[in-house]
Amino acid sequence: MKTDRALLTLLRARLPDALLRALLESQPSPQDALAAARHGAGLSLPGETRLALHKPDERRLDADLAWLAPAGRCLLGWHDPDYPALLRRTPAPPALLFVAGDASLLWHPQVAVVGSRHPTPAGQDRARQFARAFAGAGWVVTSGLAEGIDTAAHEGALATGRTVAVVATGLDLAYPAANAALMARIAAQGAVVSEHPPGTPAIASHFPSRNRIIAGLSLGTLVVEAAMRSGALISARLAAEAGREVFALPGSLDNPVARGCHRLIREGAGLVESPAEVLAALGPVARELADALRGRLGIAPAEVPGRSANGQPEGDDDHNRLWSALGHDPTGMDSLVERTGLTVAALSSMLLIMELEGRVATDNGRYFRRS
Repeated sequence: MKTDRALLTLLRARLPDALLRALLESQPSPQDALAAARHGAGLSLPGETRLALHKPDERRLDADLAWLAPAGRCLLGWHDPDYPALLRRTPAPPALLFVAGDASLLWHPQVAVVGSRHPTPAGQDRARQFARAFAGAGWVVTSGLAEGIDTAAHEGALATGRTVAVVATGLDLAYPAANAALMARIAAQGAVVSEHPPGTPAIASHFPSRNRIIAGLSLGTLVVEAAMRSGALISARLAAEAGREVFALPGSLDNPVARGCHRLIREGAGLVESPAEVLAALGPVARELADALRGRLGIAPAEVPGRSANGQPEGDDDHNRLWSALGHDPTGMDSLVERTGLTVAALSSMLLIMELEGRVATDNGRYFRRS
């Protein structure tokens, strides 16, 4: 509670993301980060920010904490080991993330599906088809909960697996309002994410910045339909700047919402015609992510897992303990924590590597060995 209150005080004071990340990285705890910000030495904070740090709106903080209180809601900060690793590697990651739903999904391999708010019926059908195939193959489908392609992508993913929605408002508000029921379904079966605190309305400038989170969480971004001036093209550009794969579906020359996709293809995006082509292209990227994550965590690479005397893959004690705890029936994170004695953060890291290596599969947030 004290940690969340300190984080919310820093956020509500409107500290720039870069400064907030630096404070959380350099201080032992969020409470220490708040104390350092209040001290203000060398920070050159404006008077309004200093006032908000020293005399925060306690009613607003209490309301924020009340929203966070129910199970399935959390606030992830830059200091937190559960902060998603892929997003951490982008040029301008948010310092804080509000999450409603399964926060561990943010560590899973994700593919973004984005496009026009006013697509053709064929474009909506393709978005559902691709998202359904991606989710059915074990990937998390990420999009922005907007009208059109985003909505179709979320619906398609929910039919066979999991999806993450990144929104530009507070998580207590649905935008558009017509997607309130869909947002609730995603929170129950996947995760809804925002960098903005509860009560934040839909503001035009928040939508482009939301797109950097969609791109940053995902290994690749697929643009289904997009006009020449489309937010989906912003997502594609941000994905490319983050070193991620970008794909686009070609369309009719007479279709105005295909022209943005054609432009992306001319600029080097991968032209794809089937979900299998996207997954084939992302397979090597996923393996590279596994190797990079191993290096970040100080885990020795395992090119081809060997077998120990009892038939388990060879590796360190923690990995062997986790492998023993996994079975062929899906097992939830709580059970794995109990069986192994490891933390959620440690398990999430190891499970992500195992999933990227093709050794582990997931089913609605539960894990099991692949045959």
